[in-house]
Amino acid sequence: MLDLNLPFAVSTFGAPDAPPLVVLPGGPCRDPEYLEDLAGIGESAHVIVLHPRGTSRTGGLSRGWWTDADDVVALLDALHLPSASVLAHSAGTRLALATATRYPGRVASLALITPPATWLSGSPSDAATIGAARTEPEAVSALAALGEDTATTDAGFAEQFQRQAPAGYAKWTERERDHARVGRVSLAAASAWFDDIPGDAAERIRSASLPPMTVIAGDADLLTGVQPVADYAATIGAELVWLAACGHYPWVEQPAAFREAVTTWLRRD
Repeated sequence: MLDLNLPFAVSTFGAPDAPPLVVLPGGPCRDPEYLEDLAGIGESAHVIVLHPRGTSRTGGLSRGWWTDADDVVALLDALHLPSASVLAHSAGTRLALATATRYPGRVASLALITPPATWLSGSPSDAATIGAARTEPEAVSALAALGEDTATTDAGFAEQFQRQAPAGYAKWTERERDHARVGRVSLAAASAWFDDIPGDAAERIRSASLPPMTVIAGDADLLTGVQPVADYAATIGAELVWLAACGHYPWVEQPAAFREAVTTWLRRD
């Protein structure tokens, strides 16, 4: 862990002398251990992982992803970085976009990994269409679970998260099963992530002058769908990289292709 006297935890890996790369996990507020080593991207970067409010090592609760952009900037200030490249996964992509919108110039470049998209693009989910090709019982059950109301207890939320987990992967082997069990989730933390978001947040992001962006997505991701992600990338003017036979966690299912996509993005900075 990196102690910077900040109100949240920070961990690092990779080459200390390489360019810094700030990483924002998803979940929302899932303990970042599920990111593993992001398929070895530490060979090309000094990876600095922000543990958002609401995760185990930081504690507390999020103030909402729009306000928590202040934490990303506080981290940059503590590291004496006028700007940095930011890689964000899933729900963390909202935090990344909020930071780039609210603090122009502080985010040099963005890699948005398997972003939830309908909230920004307005496109309806096509998960059912994509999922029609999945016949294994776990995937069928997971797709049905995605349509359930959110559980109202912490135990129920964690159990629901596990039932939905196969929808996040293109296949459901021992590797995916093991990965799905890593990273604590919390109902209170996940709920707080969506507190006090300005009603015009999406419009402010769409109209902002954003940095260069790359979206990296899986063509079998039932959590985001496919068309909504394509529309999302077009809406914010991002390059879009599709990874074949890949779900929501590309460093797990397509590590080589993911690492290549990320290192290509980093080389452009």
